[in-house]
Amino acid sequence: MTPGPPPVVVVEVRGLPRPAGSKRVFLVARKGTGERRPVVVDDCVGGRDWRASVQHAIARQHPAEPLRGPLELSLYFTMPRPEGHQGRRGLRPSAPPYPARRPDVTKLIRAVEDAATGLLWVDDAQIVTQTATKRYGEKPGVVIHCRRLEACGERGGRHVIRGDVVE
Repeated sequence: MTPGPPPVVVVEVRGLPRPAGSKRVFLVARKGTGERRPVVVDDCVGGRDWRASVQHAIARQHPAEPLRGPLELSLYFTMPRPEGHQGRRGLRPSAPPYPARRPDVTKLIRAVEDAATGLLWVDDAQIVTQTATKRYGEKPGVVIHCRRLEACGERGGRHVIRGDVVE
């Protein structure tokens, strides 16, 4: 019997998390044919380097085939505090406890999902349960927890997940 993938794949990526920016599509003509093909560009500065960092970390931690089936994903983003939060005596009392500012967590999620497609999972549509947090911390980055979900049983139209009945 061959061992299967670990129940939870944990990947730690260090660096400043970057969002997946808005996508822009351009039609570019091919030389000599006049045929036009779409080219998609992400407008986030530094986004390409961040996605490459995520991909390298995933490849090191999960060299196996991408996971298949329904997945649960948890992302824990750590953002650096702005310098203005620090005073001469440390953290200012007026400094906010949470990074309720840009980039928004949904765009950070999208960048990780796009980077992990084909490496950690086949398609990000496999993610059926997802949580994400964004906090301040000394070591910026993201910790990714991904696990394959077991098949849910059904009881009279109710789904059973980990022993809990979900209406």
